Amino acid sequence: QVQLVESGGGLVQAGGSLRLSCTASGRTFSTYAMGWFRQGPGKEREFVAAISGFGSRTYYADFVKGRFLISRDGAKNTVYLQMNSLKAGDTAVYYCASRPVDSGPKSEGYDYWGQGTQVTVSS
Repeated sequence: QVQLVESGGGLVQAGGSLRLSCTASGRTFSTYAMGWFRQGPGKEREFVAAISGFGSRTYYADFVKGRFLISRDGAKNTVYLQMNSLKAGDTAVYYCASRPVDSGPKSEGYDYWGQGTQVTVSS
């Protein structure tokens, strides 16, 4: 049974930072690509960032480039999303997901999802 558990969400002022974590269990973590998505109030879920297995390639949505950084630690089976210069528009539930193949910034192919962590940015 594959499990993805996110943590690190919370309330932060605009301009602040948060680091989200997603810890995986139940599969060979290092060989799987990982992604972060978000769903804001009244909005559809959207792609935020992704990282290939072993972390050699990263991908970002245009609206987070230069502000967010995705990374992974194979020893801890954990993928991170460092979020800087947060804006009110970044308020959303953030989900991590895994997929067996690195397909770049595409949203398809993810087969396991976490339960999400709430990020609220106050202006």
